[in-house]
This record gives sequence, structure tokens and C-alpha cells, in this order.
Amino acid sequence: MTRIAFLGLGAMGARMAQGLLGAGHDVVVYNRTPARAQPLEAAGAVRAETPRAAAARAEVVIAMVTDDDASRTLWLDPDTGAAGGLRDGALAIDSSTLTPGWVEELGAALTGRGVGFLDAPVAGSRPQAEAGGLIFLVGGDAATLERARPTLSPLAAAIHHMGPVGAGAAMKLAVNAIFGIQVAALAEALGMLAKSGIGQEKAIEVLGAMPITSPALKGIAGLMAARAFAPQFPIDLVAKDFRYVVEAAARVNAPVPTSTAVRALYERARDQGHGGDNIAGVVQVFDGNLTARS
Repeated sequence: MTRIAFLGLGAMGARMAQGLLGAGHDVVVYNRTPARAQPLEAAGAVRAETPRAAAARAEVVIAMVTDDDASRTLWLDPDTGAAGGLRDGALAIDSSTLTPGWVEELGAALTGRGVGFLDAPVAGSRPQAEAGGLIFLVGGDAATLERARPTLSPLAAAIHHMGPVGAGAAMKLAVNAIFGIQVAALAEALGMLAKSGIGQEKAIEVLGAMPITSPALKGIAGLMAARAFAPQFPIDLVAKDFRYVVEAAARVNAPVPTSTAVRALYERARDQGHGGDNIAGVVQVFDGNLTARS
């Protein structure tokens, strides 16, 4: 049993913390909105008032928050940040989807305090988090990853070591970009097919039977057909991730014209009021086409 602090209890974080409790670990939790910790407290977790207080009670600290700004505050706030509470030799893991630049800065700040650090974002959504089926994409040194394996394994279908700190973040952005581009292309194609007189249900049936349609994209197509947009990967976060992709690419002078164009589409969906919808909801940008011919 390891004493673990889990910081950030959103849709993914709460499920990951629950998985660690289920694996028999001693879990301390923190969330900016304390009410979100109540189900975990009922399951045996202890709630801390600040990230610093949570970290002070833990051997391993894991964060899962929305973006670079939230991560910076969580770890490095001078009054409440987790960094100030970390014990010598503790292990810090950030599983948020972040920019490589910020992850490298954070890693330098924490390792300078004598703490092991990994950036370990995950591929997968709420069902995978509940089932212990996440795929961890890890940046950091190999010895630190080996220390982390007993903690991450109950949550993981696979753990991939991508390279030094920052490599996990870069790989996660690539994964999200490839997926987001596929979803955008599907939404666009359905709009075009509707204008061509082919109904949405028929188009999805045929596309789903073809090898060009991955299992994940087939699932998204079903959500589009059912108009089921309850968030698992909300468009607000998709748009944020594409912004990070473009920024990360500029940092290493890599052209990303496709990601740049698709970023604009998700931002358009967000600006039209669909930011809280699941990624499949990007199809609504093309609703004028889809409803023209049912």
C-alpha cells in the first residue's frame, strides 16, 4: 500500500482516484471544488484543503487538471502549491494534457527539489478510466518510471515510455490531433454526403463497414447518428488541445497545416455554443447540410 495524493477530481481524475482506492492504496485527494471529493471520501479517501497539504501526506502525487495554467497553480502556487509540500524523494506525476514546454519547466522545478518527476498523460476516456484501461504515455527517466509502475499499473492497459520529460506530452498531443482530425473529417464528409442526397444513417452504416473507419471513429459515428453529445471529451478541451498542438509544433519548427485547419473548426464549434458537447458534436457545425436531406 502506497500513500498517494490525487490532485484534480474532474471526470477523469475522480475515476482514476477511485481506481487507486480499489487497488488498496491509501489515497488523499484535493479538488478546487470540495464537494467533488465527497464520493471518494465515502469510499475511504481523505480530503486535503490544499494541494500542498495533500502532497505533504504522500509518497506519490498525481495531478489531472485541464491545462497548463491549472497545472502551474496546482504545483507551484507559492502559498498552496503541491511542490511546497513534497517530501524529499517523493514521486510527482502529471497526467494532464499539457504543452511540452510547460512540462519541461515543471520537471526542472520539481527535480530541483530532489523529487522524481514524470509527465504521464493518458489515452482513453471515462470508460477506460473506470475499467483500469488507460494507456499511459510517459516522459521521464527509466528508473523513475520503474518506481511509478506499481502506482500506475492498476489504472493501465499499457504504459509506454516515450523518452525524456516532455516526450509524453508531445505524444499525447499527437494522439489527440490524429483522433480529432478523423472526427472532423467524418463530420465534414457527412455534410457533403447529405448535400449529395445520401441520408446520414445510410452513410454511417456504409462507412462503418469499411476498413477506413477505425473502431474509435465508428463509435463516434454512432454518437453522431444518435445525436448523443453528452461529454466524454468535450469540444472545449478538443479546441484547447489543438491550440497546444499548434504551439508545440511552432516551438520545434514543425509545420502542422492540417492541425491548424482543424483547430479552426473546433473553435468554430465552440464559438457556436457547442463547447460543452462531446467531440462528436462537431458534426453540428454542418447541421445545415445534415438537415437539408434526411
